[in-house]
Amino acid sequence: MSVMVKICGVTTPEDALFAAQAGADMLGLNFYPKSKRYVTPAQAAGLVAAVRGVLGEAAPLMVGVFVNATVGDISETVHTVGLDAVQLSGDESGAVVRELRGVAFKALRPPSAQMAALDLDEFAPTFPTDPRLPSTLLDASVPGEYGGTGVAAEVELARWVRQSVPRLMLAGGLTPDTVAERVALVQPWGVDVASGVEGEQAGRKDPDKVVRFIRQAKGQ
Repeated sequence: MSVMVKICGVTTPEDALFAAQAGADMLGLNFYPKSKRYVTPAQAAGLVAAVRGVLGEAAPLMVGVFVNATVGDISETVHTVGLDAVQLSGDESGAVVRELRGVAFKALRPPSAQMAALDLDEFAPTFPTDPRLPSTLLDASVPGEYGGTGVAAEVELARWVRQSVPRLMLAGGLTPDTVAERVALVQPWGVDVASGVEGEQAGRKDPDKVVRFIRQAKGQ
């Protein structure tokens, strides 16, 4: 099975459509107001409509990224935007994931295998059953940050987590030049990238980097 690719932090319909046509399986829309890649629900709804208007059922899954938002706010955004799934990238508990009824997966940033084991004990019962979605996302541990840092996740830790997770999505410091090697070492179900396919402006994707990343990730 080909590695699934999520292009995260998309902010414009043009970038979203290009990434989709280049072969992205998922697009990530960031609803964390402090993020450099933040989009409002209204902006996201227009972006999603534009992509689906062109590609129809062939459009990638649309994933909303949230950090410590309430279940009510998340649910309202899911409905307004037409999201397919939710990525929880903050300090959310397993109970919050369960309240979102199978459409949510948790992003983990454990600093050690011991902490990863505790995270998996809590979140394994909440893994989505939908085979199109990752069980969980593993990102680098950077104190005070909620992802999108460009820091690489530690390979041995990622390999350890991979053994316990049916569908692991690997994030953290991936670029077109590093993703093929990381896929070979970790063998994740999917990979996630934001800053690694951007130019000088956060949130704007570089078309050449997007194409090269997807090809390298999928071994094309």
